[in-house]
Amino acid sequence: MAKTMFTPAGPIQLHRQDLPPDLSFGSVVAVDTETMGLDPRRDRLCLVQLSSGNGTAHLVQIIPGGGPSPNLVRLMEDPGVVKLFHFARFDVAALFQGIGATVAPVRCTKIASKLVRTYTDRHGLKDLCRDLLGVEISKQQQTSDWGAPELTPEQCAYAASDVLHLHALWARLEALLVREGRLALAEDCYRFLPARGKLDLMGYEEPDIFSH
Repeated sequence: MAKTMFTPAGPIQLHRQDLPPDLSFGSVVAVDTETMGLDPRRDRLCLVQLSSGNGTAHLVQIIPGGGPSPNLVRLMEDPGVVKLFHFARFDVAALFQGIGATVAPVRCTKIASKLVRTYTDRHGLKDLCRDLLGVEISKQQQTSDWGAPELTPEQCAYAASDVLHLHALWARLEALLVREGRLALAEDCYRFLPARGKLDLMGYEEPDIFSH
């Protein structure tokens, strides 16, 4: 049964290990992950955050030895549901390593920003929310212990904020991709992301197999 809490970020439902089988996120779901560190080969998946863009976030706490997450895997692999990330390269690798999901189809706001906002080097989620939406989000809990058995309200609010704005960001960035004639190029990048994540898990971040 989900634990519901109300935070400044909005209503949050916290689930353990898996999503309820009857929960729908529509045709586009915003997704983020929290892990024990920045190496998905070493650092385990601790939390998966999701939102349909309706102001509510669902957090799935992945428990070591807690068993499979079939409903979450099914959603991540559903070809009829777009998974919207910021820096999808890391998240798709973490989800494959953590729950065995090959995530597709994928969109990534960081790739979109780098393709069209070439006038700046500020492509972090906090930067995009401020520059494109006029929203300030806090990154104070980013390096906290996401493997703790019980997450604090502050951790949950931070985790939720990482998905609650992605739909609005994507709408702005998709319009810029269309305006600059780079949407098709972005789509090609997104199709490659599941393979890019698997290459990272195999250690092919360095050497990059695409380099000379």
